[in-house]
Amino acid sequence: MKKNIAPLLIFIFLATGTYNSLGQTVIIAEKPKSTETIKVIPIQHATTVLEWEGITIYIDPVGGKKAFDGQKLPDLILITDIHGDHFSLETLQELDTHKAKIMMPQAVADKMPKEFTPQIDVLHNGDSKERYGIKVEAIPMYNLREEALNYHPKGRGNGYVLNIDGQRLYFSGDTEDIPEMRALKNIDMAFVCMNLPYTMTVESAADAVLAFKPKKVYPYHYRGRPKVSNVKQFKSIINQKDPNIKVVQLDWYPNDDF
Repeated sequence: MKKNIAPLLIFIFLATGTYNSLGQTVIIAEKPKSTETIKVIPIQHATTVLEWEGITIYIDPVGGKKAFDGQKLPDLILITDIHGDHFSLETLQELDTHKAKIMMPQAVADKMPKEFTPQIDVLHNGDSKERYGIKVEAIPMYNLREEALNYHPKGRGNGYVLNIDGQRLYFSGDTEDIPEMRALKNIDMAFVCMNLPYTMTVESAADAVLAFKPKKVYPYHYRGRPKVSNVKQFKSIINQKDPNIKVVQLDWYPNDDF
């Protein structure tokens, strides 16, 4: 007697792809990406360490070797601009960077000694480069206010978007509420500056964030002269106007009484 055997449908939830095996129909659901796989370590002001899948990234390393006590050696270093709170040749020389690639704008590269030349990738605004499976995009950063134009002229420095494991992380560097920031798309984590007189007000920073709508925003680089920007006010503006954007407050000034 011939038996009719109905196809067996097996629904297996794995990370990627669809395949057939032994006459079975297997449907594989895509596992959502998560920024929890990316560890964010605030060092101070603009200086940040990221860890992902055994790769360690330093953003604007300053403060000397001591500032990185307990941190893993860098595989990738990104420098945004020539100012001392973003670029410190002394720090780079003190750190063990022998295995690191260092991405920077031309203005920073011009200040680097020749022994670093094999490690350097120069990125101009609009350029991109992939290292260690991470695509880095150089985003313009500059001032708009007439009285601040000399601080950060257009074309000298870079903000960066890092494409890591399906996530897009934006580091603003020193900038105001520029059109290139507002035009950003699909940003998962945004690190946005806000300090006067050098960058922009809390209100301008919030307005820009509300325009490009990252999933999470991390206020950083908020110490100015003479005051520290009101990040609670920044959070309040974002929460009131778009509660879907999560504001994450980290301690960027652990040694200061702010």
